[in-house]
Amino acid sequence: MAQQIIRRFVSRRGLLAGAAGAAGAVALARTNAIAQQKAQLATPASVITNPPRDWTARHPAIYPDPDVIVADPSFNQVRRAIAPIQRIWTGALWAEGPTWSSQGQYLVFSDVSGNTLYRYIWDDGRVSVFRRPSNNTNGNAFDYQGRLLSCEDFTRRLLRREHDGTITVIADSYDGKPLNSPNGVAAHPDGSIWFTDPGYGDQLAEGHPDEVGGPANPQGFLNPRIGAPDAGAIGGRKRELPTNTYRWDPSGKLEVVVPEEVVPDPNGLCFSPDHKTFYLISTGKGPGDTGPGGERVIYAFDLQGKKLTNKRLFTDMTVDGVKCGPDDMCADVFGNLWCSSNAPLGYAGVLVFNPAGKLIGRIRLPEVCANLTFGGPKRDRLFMAASQSLYMLETATQGAAPG
Repeated sequence: MAQQIIRRFVSRRGLLAGAAGAAGAVALARTNAIAQQKAQLATPASVITNPPRDWTARHPAIYPDPDVIVADPSFNQVRRAIAPIQRIWTGALWAEGPTWSSQGQYLVFSDVSGNTLYRYIWDDGRVSVFRRPSNNTNGNAFDYQGRLLSCEDFTRRLLRREHDGTITVIADSYDGKPLNSPNGVAAHPDGSIWFTDPGYGDQLAEGHPDEVGGPANPQGFLNPRIGAPDAGAIGGRKRELPTNTYRWDPSGKLEVVVPEEVVPDPNGLCFSPDHKTFYLISTGKGPGDTGPGGERVIYAFDLQGKKLTNKRLFTDMTVDGVKCGPDDMCADVFGNLWCSSNAPLGYAGVLVFNPAGKLIGRIRLPEVCANLTFGGPKRDRLFMAASQSLYMLETATQGAAPG
């Protein structure tokens, strides 16, 4: 009798345990399902989330980076999915002009308003002053001999820094008249240098205003020499030329390749990897412009020898109905164009187009991106000078420009 009671008790306990185990398994499965559902619904912190993404090094992003957006599957060929956007430095007033030195393993970039050239050193990620004052240097580029080309807004000229430290003035005038303020520059394998000459440096923050009567200071209310007694001592005193795009030949000859009436207010420029296509940005209305100003689009031209033909619209930089004003661009070895975007939060950053002008990818930044370039030892890092900061993203492609 006692054994029967024990057997009944054991049987009941096993039954209860089994029932409890089954219930626990069901509960666990339900919990896992809810957790998976929540995981699927979770939104990684990004530029557009609330709260927004924390860009400090102590808060890494999940892979793939939520702010690197695939607009077309072909973007996956040049995007590295396990690479985050990194803010590697901040502290500028208006960052522009990044360019990479393969020989020196460093990046030069400008703080135009801060009147300083900086250098980001690859070995330790340190940022140091490269030149201060910089004469409000704007765009920079290395030529095919590894020499630094710089557009100085304050002196309104284009310079080349030789290997021995001396400076060569590439251009400061055309047809007997001073340049406006060289802005963007690109080197060609034939030794020529191509640059744009809008009037954006003709203002207090990025150079100096015209003297009285100039387009950027018609009534003379502004005194260009306050805080800058040497304004106009080197370079133009007031704007006299239209906003042209120029080609400088190694012989010293300077010629207009794109006049203002063809592309007003030119800014960023670059070549395709095979140097058969030339890209040129028309940005917004500059100081002293009396006409409608730039169109905030990108044009493409066929390059035949030293001449440009077949002008055509490459992109109007409109995404989802949002106008994303361009400033600069760079090409990768596949011919894709990586273009800076001046747009509202969520569209500010970089737009990537294939050679046919189709949008294939986007990079969202928490600041307006002005200029960008490829660099790093393998030239697979995209450096983005964005307002106050410098950002970097590892890619699966390489830049096509020299450096």
